Amino acid sequence: MTVSTSPRTIRIGSRKSQLALVQTYWVQQELQKHFPDRTFEVETMSTQGDIILDVALAKIGDKGLFTKELEVGMLEKRTDLAVHSLKDLPTNLPKGLMLGCVTKRVDPADALVVHEKHKDKQLDTLPEGAVIGTSSLRRLAQLRHHFPHFVFKDVRGNVNTRLAKLDSGEYDAIILAVAGLQRLDMGDRIHQTIPPEISLHAVGQGALGIECRTNDPEILEILKVLEDAETRDRCFAERAFLRELEGGCQVPIGVNTSIEENILTLTGIVSSLDGQRLVKDSVSGPAETAEQLGKILADRLRDEGAGEILAEILAEIDRS
Repeated sequence: MTVSTSPRTIRIGSRKSQLALVQTYWVQQELQKHFPDRTFEVETMSTQGDIILDVALAKIGDKGLFTKELEVGMLEKRTDLAVHSLKDLPTNLPKGLMLGCVTKRVDPADALVVHEKHKDKQLDTLPEGAVIGTSSLRRLAQLRHHFPHFVFKDVRGNVNTRLAKLDSGEYDAIILAVAGLQRLDMGDRIHQTIPPEISLHAVGQGALGIECRTNDPEILEILKVLEDAETRDRCFAERAFLRELEGGCQVPIGVNTSIEENILTLTGIVSSLDGQRLVKDSVSGPAETAEQLGKILADRLRDEGAGEILAEILAEIDRS
């Protein structure tokens, strides 16, 4: 690997949340392990999504809710790269920035976390009227489709804050990402891994996306040590699907991907907020055509009614 003969200090941008820092320090340690002669420093920042905690995510309306401040840092050359949960990274990046690396994916599924009084229950055995906490329209729409007898309530804050609200009795259960709980060493709180038949996961969920400047070949070369080709192909297909549908992270679009013998299968879903209308389909093809597959599936779902569903959702969010 060719890098500069006079190594510069590499500055890594990160949100200040516990999960963001766990993920960023992991990247820092991995890079330090591969490049022991270099210095990797972490610079923390607060994003809009970290500051505004009393408004539902869908109503804030900024697709760069958890990324914009980190991107400004790179564009102003205060940092050299930024570590994101890939599900938070918009599919269209600012001019001058690119997705430089996608790391190996942790389980991308959603997790059911229950109050102690429901420890003997699963999703399908929770009582009618159970209060379920989620801040994701994707999770909300799919769960409403399968469990219309639950009461759904918005929940914001970091993972510890959400768990504290659950444990205090404010909710009967909450939905979180398996990957986040595992990375925080809280895997014991996962009561049930929700199967894809009930809830397809978010685009990029479970993977880290490392963003950097497009004109920095040294950083791009360094990031190659963290790239996982299979995860990259799966996530590129998912992101192309989302981009083609012009959906942000706050619309009910879910995906699932797999690769078997270099054949990538992408399943996508678009649902109305009430869960009553749901469009779902799949495509398969060579992994190297990942982005093309994402576009094909988006066109197919649009033909099946996804476009109308999304237009109605965005209009409803605007009105609220």
